Amino acid sequence: MTGRGSLQPVPVTVITGFLGAGKTTLLNRLLKDPALAESIVIVNEFGEIGLDHLFIETRDDGMILMASGCLCCTIRGDLVDTLVDLMKKRDTGKISEFKHIVIETTGLADPAPILQSLLAHPYLAARYALDGVVTLVDAVNGSSTLDHHMEAVKQAAVADRIVLTKSDLSADTSGLCDRLRALNPAAPILDAMQGEATASAIIGAGPFDLSSKTPDVAGWLQAEAYHDHHDHHDHGHDHPHHDGPKGQHAHDVNRHDAHIRAFCLSTDDAIPSSAFEMFLSLLRSAHGEKLLRMKGIVKLADTPDRPIILHGVQHVFHPPVALAAWPDADHRTRLVFITKDLDQSFVEGLWNAFLGRPGIDTPDRSAMLDNPLSLRRE
Repeated sequence: MTGRGSLQPVPVTVITGFLGAGKTTLLNRLLKDPALAESIVIVNEFGEIGLDHLFIETRDDGMILMASGCLCCTIRGDLVDTLVDLMKKRDTGKISEFKHIVIETTGLADPAPILQSLLAHPYLAARYALDGVVTLVDAVNGSSTLDHHMEAVKQAAVADRIVLTKSDLSADTSGLCDRLRALNPAAPILDAMQGEATASAIIGAGPFDLSSKTPDVAGWLQAEAYHDHHDHHDHGHDHPHHDGPKGQHAHDVNRHDAHIRAFCLSTDDAIPSSAFEMFLSLLRSAHGEKLLRMKGIVKLADTPDRPIILHGVQHVFHPPVALAAWPDADHRTRLVFITKDLDQSFVEGLWNAFLGRPGIDTPDRSAMLDNPLSLRRE
């Protein structure tokens, strides 16, 4: 169904990044792109973003019309209220149809609550779809920011695209890029100064389009990036990702990075629905706050020819989506995780327990069923 009041979910792109990363500069550039002409941009305050030269008209409803043809509005009280209000105005014809939403967060924002709202709020989950998280990282100050601010580390870890800004002012960005790939192996790094951060490169960065005949599950999951990362990464508790500058211990420089894990679990076997549901339920209830993002494709024993798609942020998961068939020749279950203070070995042990695989340090399944709190590992 199309036209006024269409129930086709509107994609939402979240642009985040630490203070001074260049979000406003990127937004100015994106708003000139015809691809965003039928979009709405949501910002915290008009006065903070420096878009005055792009304004055409201030409307009575608190919105502003941009030179590109899109609308811009501020968050009115709560983001959820703003998104609900926008959709209701669209449905009743008070504003024009819009095909995309771009949300610019504050520099100190944790993207997780925004993602949770889009996944968990019944109305928002029906009318909007997460298109992706785009995180900007300043090439000049990025390493120092990651050293000192856990918020910046989380912003990079949950991104679907990472945009490197101000690379023209930095002599060497290779170390920073290596560090970002260690935090988030699957997210492509786009150099804004090289013209790579275009609207076409950023839009469509997140969940694949179920409306297409052959959804690009492989491109969405990027599971191989996690396997390559695992092959070259030391998962020990006390080992940092990189060497620090001369005269400094690496664990002092990159202490925040050591809290983040990025990994993939996979199996060729079809999984009993009850076992998988219990695995996911116990993981969410005991460690939900540590699951920064999780997504995957799952082969259930009940319907092995119709895999399900999962996407979650911390303890909040979008309702599973069943595909009509496998989109390609790879029929494995693949689950990718980005976690904070949650080791791969523990998640893998839990996974093996519910798959009935013997293994070292595998949690006792019957004990877990009797006492889910035994899963907590601080």
